[in-house]
Amino acid sequence: MTVPILEVPISEWHCPQCGLTHQTRDPRIAVPLHPCPKLRGLMAPMLAKGTAGKIELREREDYVGSELVQLVEGRPVMSMVTTRDAGTDARIYVPTATARSD
Repeated sequence: MTVPILEVPISEWHCPQCGLTHQTRDPRIAVPLHPCPKLRGLMAPMLAKGTAGKIELREREDYVGSELVQLVEGRPVMSMVTTRDAGTDARIYVPTATARSD
């Protein structure tokens, strides 16, 4: 009896900002991330090959005060928005919670 070995198809990805390309065979990887030099080194999602889209950083526009926020090159970043043919996704950078015990 012969058992056929099914080969997992190769998924091809690209970054619309920096042009990086990547291939995966692991079906557990929903969307690969990479440190994008065009997005100040933040971990950015890649898009499936053939998908048009863009990735944008949105700076925080309100007063930061004493909150611990994500800073990139000294500027507070609020979110990273990925826009593509099928819709929009956002990665939100929430301020870090802090606590004191007196």
